[in-house]
Amino acid sequence: MSENSALSLVNSLSAPTAKPAFKSAVRIQESFTARIEKKALIWMAERVPAWVNSDHLTVLGTLGMVLAGASFFYARWNRAGLLLVIPFLALNWFGDSLDGTLARVRNRQRPRYGFYVDHVVDAFGALALMLGLAFSGYVHASIAIGMLISFLLLSIEAHLATYTLGKFQMSYWRFGPTEIRILLAIGCVRLFIDPFAHIAGHRYLLFDVGGCIAIAGMSLMLIVSTIRHTRCLYAEERLS
Repeated sequence: MSENSALSLVNSLSAPTAKPAFKSAVRIQESFTARIEKKALIWMAERVPAWVNSDHLTVLGTLGMVLAGASFFYARWNRAGLLLVIPFLALNWFGDSLDGTLARVRNRQRPRYGFYVDHVVDAFGALALMLGLAFSGYVHASIAIGMLISFLLLSIEAHLATYTLGKFQMSYWRFGPTEIRILLAIGCVRLFIDPFAHIAGHRYLLFDVGGCIAIAGMSLMLIVSTIRHTRCLYAEERLS
């Protein structure tokens, strides 16, 4: 190897690594509660104490989801655990929804860090919630696992679309995370009153029925989104 080649190799190895290019994706939020929720979050973000930052809220939101899962597990022995799920879902909404808004209001955004951490903790939170539900006795474990798999597959599709198309789909067919929390809270109240659903003269666990509907809905969303995004990418990168 010549002296110039060796010098070039040393310089390339010692040169600081450039940060990867990152372009924030367009956020698509068209859920039923999106408009009023956005106003409420901005109002709260403007009044959050200065010592509270987005990381604090992310931890708070994650803790809320873990405690919601623990409450489902506790409901196996005490039905009151079903009602405990509701305030912890509200805590999860507060932390999970407000962390990004707070960063934007204060102009303290970290796009790569925020996107990565937010969605990794969402995955762990979903796991904690579904594990608690699976061991609650109010739903068959296979249904809970099916809901978790459907959610994770839909999340994977959304994140791949974010990377390849630059559009982050936050809601599907007017349903987003907030609507899901509301439905789950209503379901907990109904479950506390009566854990069964009566259909055509047969009795089923209420959350078995709801879980099957959720799996079917998320699966359909996944299929439709996959076909739409595949067609879009194919059209944009058509080979001549």
